Amino acid sequence: MASIAGSDVRGCLGFAHEALFYRDTRAYLDTIVPFVRDGLAAGEPVAVAVPGPQLTTLRGALGGTDAAAVHMLDMTEVGRNPTGIIGGVLRSFADRYEGRVRLVGEPIWSARTSIEYLAALEHEALINDAFAGRDATILCPYDVSTLAPSTIADAAATHPELIDERGPHPSDSYAPGAVVAGCNRPLPAPVDVEAFRFDLGTLSEARRFAASRAEACGLRGNRIDDVAVAVGELSANSIQHAGGSGVLRVWREHDPAVGTDALVCQVDDAGRHSNPLAGRVPASPDQLGGRGLLLVNRIADLLRTYRGPDHTATRIWFRC
Repeated sequence: MASIAGSDVRGCLGFAHEALFYRDTRAYLDTIVPFVRDGLAAGEPVAVAVPGPQLTTLRGALGGTDAAAVHMLDMTEVGRNPTGIIGGVLRSFADRYEGRVRLVGEPIWSARTSIEYLAALEHEALINDAFAGRDATILCPYDVSTLAPSTIADAAATHPELIDERGPHPSDSYAPGAVVAGCNRPLPAPVDVEAFRFDLGTLSEARRFAASRAEACGLRGNRIDDVAVAVGELSANSIQHAGGSGVLRVWREHDPAVGTDALVCQVDDAGRHSNPLAGRVPASPDQLGGRGLLLVNRIADLLRTYRGPDHTATRIWFRC
């Protein structure tokens, strides 16, 4: 596979978002190691967020000095909720610096569940708007030896530039807007789950309702607090932006794909949540409000939102 270090895309100003299609460790390293070292040589801050095994491999290939100069994160931890990656990983790093930054982010791997994948796909499509006008290059590796062909096709739709055996080239199927629209799917309604209708006067009761269900699910200590905080933020949004009321449902479900149970909380209201970047892009220091969804994305293990014409449903998961 041809290395793209020093390519025209990488040397230009503005934003570049590239998908790397690799088949083995050599192809992975042959592109990412020069990408990182070129950034360090140019004085650009560099961050790498990839799954743990790849992180270990990259550290070894870079060597102690270069690896120590890179901000390295395990994506299976910081990116467990794909909806929180832009705000909690990519922009939180990029916004520390005024000049150009360089990032490697691998949010999609074969062990992702189907609903995590949908969230990660939407994330990849929204990166382009979240970084519009910024001086940054984001390189997103995809393991074509383990991922489905449909996943690789989706990557071509969310990245304007692709890197494969032919080297770097523009994507002929780049259509992030269509991907975002396709990811906005109604959430299957839970069966036989109690509905708690809340308004401003019962907001504290909604938090207690969720916390009691969290404790019954087996969550303890700070995780119960996290559930109460997240439900409180979502409910407050319904009160403020959706006519003053909403409906909360909380239940426990088992995900056979990952072999674990999760507490699931869903808030429905009559609001029109039209901005898919809400809760993903950090609020400016002088902005009043706008931080509640950012906090929910940070503490929940997964978040999905359906944005309907006259209805919004937000569902969050906490692993038990």
